[in-house]
Amino acid sequence: MRETITLLRHLVAILVLPFVMVVIVPRWILRAWSVWDTRWIGGTVAAAFAHGAGIVIFLCGLALFTWCVSLFARVGQGTLAPWDPTRRLVAVGPYQYVRNPMITAVVTMLIGEALHLGSRVVAVWAVTFLVLNHIYFTLLEEPGLERRFGAAYAEYKAAVPRWIPRSTPWQSSDG
Repeated sequence: MRETITLLRHLVAILVLPFVMVVIVPRWILRAWSVWDTRWIGGTVAAAFAHGAGIVIFLCGLALFTWCVSLFARVGQGTLAPWDPTRRLVAVGPYQYVRNPMITAVVTMLIGEALHLGSRVVAVWAVTFLVLNHIYFTLLEEPGLERRFGAAYAEYKAAVPRWIPRSTPWQSSDG
């Protein structure tokens, strides 16, 4: 029963947050802004390459996202949702290189989607999503993590960049 509840917590968080940002919002944007949007010219080599590259980029973002969600569940003992946060600081895997790999994963999926479709408006949404998250992380998320995890998060924050990955994995001073 407990495993079912945990799975449901993660599914709700995924459906409410990244699914809306990667599927629902882009679909709405594509319809609402179709007059100003672009598409690839079908049957061209460039279009075929862009479609394939977009799929590969999207799948890379999805793989990173899946890895991050699994780390939140296993290591952090929580979800990606602010209303059901991790109980432990997650600073392993991709989090050893960059503080926000989950947002990087979502932006990567949006870029893949924009490239696959040849959509200017989805590309603008990807940039907008990143800017909004930068503001959110700076003003709310990081101060909250500092309050919850104290010195451990302060050490992590000082060593691991927010968006541009480190070249080597970070290890905490306590191992």
